[in-house]
Amino acid sequence: MKSAPLILISPSTQRRGAEFFDYSLNLSDAYPRAIAAAGAIPWVMSCTLSPEGIAEAVRRCHGVMLTGGDDVQPRLYTPRLSPRLKKTVSPADPARDLSELILIQEVFRQRKPLLAICRGHQILNVALGGTLVVDIPKQRPEAFNHKRMDRKDKIVHDVELERDSLLAHIFGRPVLGVNSTHHQAVARVARPFRVTAASADGIIEALELCRADRSLLPYLLSVQFHPERLINGYPEFLELFRSFSEACASQSKRSV
Repeated sequence: MKSAPLILISPSTQRRGAEFFDYSLNLSDAYPRAIAAAGAIPWVMSCTLSPEGIAEAVRRCHGVMLTGGDDVQPRLYTPRLSPRLKKTVSPADPARDLSELILIQEVFRQRKPLLAICRGHQILNVALGGTLVVDIPKQRPEAFNHKRMDRKDKIVHDVELERDSLLAHIFGRPVLGVNSTHHQAVARVARPFRVTAASADGIIEALELCRADRSLLPYLLSVQFHPERLINGYPEFLELFRSFSEACASQSKRSV
């Protein structure tokens, strides 16, 4: 019987959980369900593991998925923020930011497949030296509304895919309709990455490794949209998770 790969998932957090009103994990079940539907085993990570614990978790898994959530601390990518922009930033969780920065470092050190979604897409770019658009409406007023919270699981705009990209290979077409529930975005792209999808207003919707840096990881796909929310209404998005799961399965075979 074929062994299913184990995929480590970074969770979101909340300051007061439902059980003891203490610091708790908070993650939409859509993420682990998507991983399970793609033939892998989801493993949700604690946000308070030590660096050694994170390194060991990455060693034991066959791939890592970074998920969505609140904004990344601006101080991680910009030296100062105007009061006008500061008002737009949601309360940050420094513990989660630190945990995910260490997690990303370990993913690259141990060379494990990586899938990053929404906030995960943003903190991945920050972790490697990139920056973010703090608030799209204020900094890119020409852009259309990317925060369609009323249509979280619906297609709201198209993105154009680079023809030689992993996304184009997965979906088999140069244009992809996606959902959109964010007010921040990737600004300056970190060195190892290239833009492989963008919306018509110029907002970056996907990153992959540059051709010269593909050897850094066996698989990397980073997207601004939420494919896990689209699977029920648009089953083709499961192919994205299958692609990731297959890369993790290949990693599993090598570690046997």
